[in-house]
Amino acid sequence: MKVQIIVTHLLGAGHLSRALTLGRAYADAGDEVQVLSGGFPVPQLDATGVELVQLPPLRSDGVNFKRLLGEDGDLADDAYYIRRKQALRDTFAAFQPDVLITELYPFGRRTLRVEFRDTIETAHQATNRPLILSSIRDILAPPTKPERIAEAEDILATLYDGVLVHSDPETTRLDLSWPVKDDLAAKLHYTGYVVPAAPKPQADGIGKGEILVSAGGGSIGDELFDAALEAARLTPDLTWRILIGGSDAAERIANFRAKGSPAIVEAARSDFREMMCHARASISMCGYNTALDVLQSGVPAIFIPFDAGTEVEQGIRAEALSKLGSIKTLRRATLTPQQLLEGLDELARAPKREITQKGFDGAAQTAALTRRLVDDHRSRQ
Repeated sequence: MKVQIIVTHLLGAGHLSRALTLGRAYADAGDEVQVLSGGFPVPQLDATGVELVQLPPLRSDGVNFKRLLGEDGDLADDAYYIRRKQALRDTFAAFQPDVLITELYPFGRRTLRVEFRDTIETAHQATNRPLILSSIRDILAPPTKPERIAEAEDILATLYDGVLVHSDPETTRLDLSWPVKDDLAAKLHYTGYVVPAAPKPQADGIGKGEILVSAGGGSIGDELFDAALEAARLTPDLTWRILIGGSDAAERIANFRAKGSPAIVEAARSDFREMMCHARASISMCGYNTALDVLQSGVPAIFIPFDAGTEVEQGIRAEALSKLGSIKTLRRATLTPQQLLEGLDELARAPKREITQKGFDGAAQTAALTRRLVDDHRSRQ
């Protein structure tokens, strides 16, 4: 089976990370996999077994997702989008997938709807039309306008065969963040959470007893890092490690190191999950991947949900997960070093959270489910 996944991450790297985790699961099941990435490269992510195809990259202008910048840092123009659309067409024609998966679209990425729609319509015109699926995380950005709901419902009804919802329905159902009517409910397939296998402690002991501070793979989190740098000055008996992501990581690392904090400041690491297993605590935002890393590792955690602009997804997720124990949520807008230290003291006194792997095999479950859906699709052609 040939699987093609189209994903564009615009701010953090979570969308691409999840797409690659899915890709590796398909590859492990014996499938041929292409992941078409329309965001900027994230070299620390694992693409083992996956053909990673880089499109002309885009990133958002901060949290303005309607204003997208190209590889030269300038506003992407019509010619740039035409290059992307043609690259998608050419790659589809050369690969001829049995399964076409669009990550997030049509529930999001409306700014890129022209290229997504063009690729899907190209797939519908193929001699052997592939199975067409949407892949979404547990919590979406709730729609703010009724017409956006109607548009997504129409696209799903006319162009898609199903929706892969990467969550445990007992914990986070889609209707927490998106209205689910009967027609959409019939297309939903809950897969469990899409994460790599549970991590084991870092072999060299790096991260043991430390406070790990992170903000994913994007160029965000400065307020969190500044608060952590000051908290590290106030607690010389603790080891703080701050992990910086994004394409401008080197410059930001230099700037943070220049502030003279005793904290270790370095680039985001590929062994971050393993370090979590024996860390004293994790301080992070509450993106899908990091939140699940916290649950799998059992590390006590402080979440500072990303809430810039109109973003509410991480806040919804943090509220749901904070009920599980040894997790505390703080607000980004009012964050102070003292709040971090008080939160750490509270976590130190809290009972340990039970570690469970229930519902965390979503990548393998997705690969198995997709094969069944492909068989049904072929039988109807």
